[in-house]
Amino acid sequence: MILFPAIDLKDGQCVRLVKGDMRSPTVFNEDPAAQASAFEAQGFRWLHVVDLDGAVAGKPANAPAVERILRAVAIPVQLGGGIRDAASIERWLERGVRRIVLGTVALTNPELVREACRTYPGSVAVGIDARGGKVAVEGWARTSEVSALELALRYEDAGVTAIVYTDI
Repeated sequence: MILFPAIDLKDGQCVRLVKGDMRSPTVFNEDPAAQASAFEAQGFRWLHVVDLDGAVAGKPANAPAVERILRAVAIPVQLGGGIRDAASIERWLERGVRRIVLGTVALTNPELVREACRTYPGSVAVGIDARGGKVAVEGWARTSEVSALELALRYEDAGVTAIVYTDI
């Protein structure tokens, strides 16, 4: 089993949200690279990073913090949040992210997910965040009528390397 410690980024800091509420973040560390290094020193073999601001904005918003994390650790990093086009996928993989986690586009643009799986085999995961069993998107701001299981099954044959599930 591989445990993935998570760093959720908001305003360049490591935070946790209560039930996905962006208005009430708790800051756990002001230095994401230091937090990533601490996780690596504790023996973790992977790191999960989420750009919360990017998830809401629909485009990467914490790139400097992510880049500092990538420079600070040797363990593989998977990144999600605001990655909604092919150019962003390519850019992050070129910068050293090992696996891209696609959430909102898994619901809204399945062809992008399938194309990314074909282009970057082994480097694409689908992130499914659910509230009450229904998929939430756009940084948890909108809850769809699609169940988490239904969305996961849509990618059963797409070449997705993992499903990252969060119960909000």
